[in-house]
Amino acid sequence: MKGDNPIILFDGYCKLCNHTVQFVIRNDPQKQFKLAALQSDAGQLLIKQNGLESAGNNTFILIQSNKTYTRSTAALLVCKQLSGAWKILYGFIIVPRFLRDAVYNFVAKNRYRFFGKKDECMMPTQDLLDRFL
Repeated sequence: MKGDNPIILFDGYCKLCNHTVQFVIRNDPQKQFKLAALQSDAGQLLIKQNGLESAGNNTFILIQSNKTYTRSTAALLVCKQLSGAWKILYGFIIVPRFLRDAVYNFVAKNRYRFFGKKDECMMPTQDLLDRFL
């Protein structure tokens, strides 16, 4: 299932994560990113293939060039590849990872309380199906 396109794995029940996916879709005009919910069959297969079983459902994962990135590093690498001024957010990569991930972990741990939870995973519309695995 590994290809040339970078793959984003996200929590399909999390409203914040779903908004993030919509944001990526809007700012990725070349359609380079492929997407999969962590809970989907494709997501579970990629988790197993990449030895990420311990990552859990509160981790944003980027798989790119046969490497895996999680949490803040994954998010910043995605921003770097989006169109527009979002690339400048990659500058936060200079902040030590333990600090970036501490903020990430706080938001991830409280994301359902802060942003809500969906009853079911996002179903892509017909025009977005090619973006999802």
